[in-house]
Amino acid sequence: MPPPLELTIVLAATRDMGIGLHGSLPWTGLKKEMAYFARVTKRVPLPNASGPSARNAVIMGRRTWESIPPRFRPLAGRLNVVISRSAPPPPPTSSTAAGGEAGKGEMGEEGPVMVSSLEQALSFLRKRQEQEIGGGGGEGGGAGEGGLGRVFVIGGGQVYTSALALKETKRVLLTRVLTDFECDTFFPLVLGEAEGEEGEEGQAAVESGWRRSEKSALDEWAGEVVPEGVQEENGTRYEFQMWERGE
Repeated sequence: MPPPLELTIVLAATRDMGIGLHGSLPWTGLKKEMAYFARVTKRVPLPNASGPSARNAVIMGRRTWESIPPRFRPLAGRLNVVISRSAPPPPPTSSTAAGGEAGKGEMGEEGPVMVSSLEQALSFLRKRQEQEIGGGGGEGGGAGEGGLGRVFVIGGGQVYTSALALKETKRVLLTRVLTDFECDTFFPLVLGEAEGEEGEEGQAAVESGWRRSEKSALDEWAGEVVPEGVQEENGTRYEFQMWERGE
């Protein structure tokens, strides 16, 4: 029996939860922040890492996929799942695990799996997970060859909204951008402390069952000592946070 599939949302957002402007990020030059994103979304936790080719999955909308420079897509070291309303049915999991029907990206990585909805993405990943566990993933639920690790939702706005409505979504890895930027796209949930960080607006997150985790919990889940406190790159100030949904 495979473990329940959990979703983790990953985003960078301003204090009023702005995440985009004209289809792009409002800020540039945050190389350390992008490196953190890459490390955390690539790192497969134990026991899943028992398979040498075990990988995490990143789910994104078509616009988010197209916003990634072609030379960087598919995102290396991760199974890329792209949601597009016009997508054909996803390939059989066995073909995808072998790098078949999904094809290859410009970096030689397994090409994206195209699906028409978030629900179809989860169905595909569950089938892949069940197939790998049934195919000899080993004791303790570890993944076998081509195993599935964690599942991340990385944008955009509509995909975030759909993910927040699912019970499978357990946490949000938030890069809180403290410098003000103009935005026209916003994350649908205000994540801020009831007192202080976002004032009364932050109560929305508290009432909906979301709580900010301790720094030690973030470190343990991320698998590294995450930089603490306010960071600054190219004049942009930000802080790494983790929020978890209560039971």
